[in-house]
Amino acid sequence: MAEATNTVATTGKRKQRVGEVVSDKMTKTIVVRVERRYPHAQYKKIVTSYKKFYAHDEKSEAKAGDTVCIEESRPLSKLKRWTLVKVVERAVGNAVTA
Repeated sequence: MAEATNTVATTGKRKQRVGEVVSDKMTKTIVVRVERRYPHAQYKKIVTSYKKFYAHDEKSEAKAGDTVCIEESRPLSKLKRWTLVKVVERAVGNAVTA
């Protein structure tokens, strides 16, 4: 007889990105800027492009300037589709500028 195995239906691995927190002024939400470097298709020069992601930060642990790791999740609001996994590196001297 076939042995029973525990099979869990997985839809695949979730994407993860590492970027810098640009804003933490919203409640439980951070804005993360992710850098992407790639060669230009025709000229082969390395091009840097940036994209902003809205991520859910349940404990409000990330501050502006921190380097964080975010992971894709189900839609949480109109713009939020990512959640904070961990703070990779803290910003040095978060000075408040007014």
